[in-house]
Amino acid sequence: MGRDRPFENARKLIKRYRITRGETFRLRDVDPSDTGELTSEDKPRAQAALRSGIDALVRLQDMLYAQDRWALLAIFQAMDAAGKDSAIEHVMSGVNPAGCRVASFKAPSPEELDHDYLWRCERELPERGRIGIFNRSYYEEVLVVRVHPELLAREKLPARLLEGDLWKQRYEDIRHFERFMGRNGTCIVKFFLHVSRGEQRRRFLERLDDPAKQWKFSSADLEERARWKKYMRAYEQMIRATASENAPWYVVPADHKWFTRIVVAAVMVDALESLDLSYPKLTPAQRTELAKIRRALVAGD
Repeated sequence: MGRDRPFENARKLIKRYRITRGETFRLRDVDPSDTGELTSEDKPRAQAALRSGIDALVRLQDMLYAQDRWALLAIFQAMDAAGKDSAIEHVMSGVNPAGCRVASFKAPSPEELDHDYLWRCERELPERGRIGIFNRSYYEEVLVVRVHPELLAREKLPARLLEGDLWKQRYEDIRHFERFMGRNGTCIVKFFLHVSRGEQRRRFLERLDDPAKQWKFSSADLEERARWKKYMRAYEQMIRATASENAPWYVVPADHKWFTRIVVAAVMVDALESLDLSYPKLTPAQRTELAKIRRALVAGD
């Protein structure tokens, strides 16, 4: 199917944001306001590019569902107001709901705290043939919990397990968990929507001025914003430690939501096309049965 040039250029551009070996990754090397070849004057072209990406995603998801061999897991992490919800909503707008599920992870419940930190996410992993979307994930355990180490007390871990470099251990566990998923047919793509501090401030003010968005804001958002530098260090170290070929990170510029959505669509299309999806081929017996059904229908019932 034909696709417009901006979307194809976005697919080439994603290499710029793809992190597979993170040892030398620096967050400051990615400009949150980057829009590739597009500008704010190119909104019609941007909208056409997104439609092209959504059309491709719909087609590929249909084959993913029919083939029933692979699953795709897309993980979204970001600071507040970076646009996770809107990116998921727009990019997945045309996908068959039967083949896609979104799971959002807030503060863990008492039941979840009585299990290992991966448990609640494991229960939401996509089945074969499905796309799973994680709006936040087990990565909160090396982000929020790292910035707020007092939260570890709620996890009721034995004291001796808190000795040593806990974060290094968790990075290792996550890498092994994602490698296990990959070896069992789950393709993983991970997005960090990289919004600037100035753009987050603008969006917070917009929420406060808009009655339809005021419910999204709380004083906790402002308290987390005051820890911006700690979060940026935590994100950078997390990406460095958990980026891999089988589960890459995409550090997506998020100051312009319309561009973020195009890049997210391009990454997901690229990931699905890498799986060599196809519709199941019929056996000779199935073809014979279909021919029999056709003859009956043509003859009338």
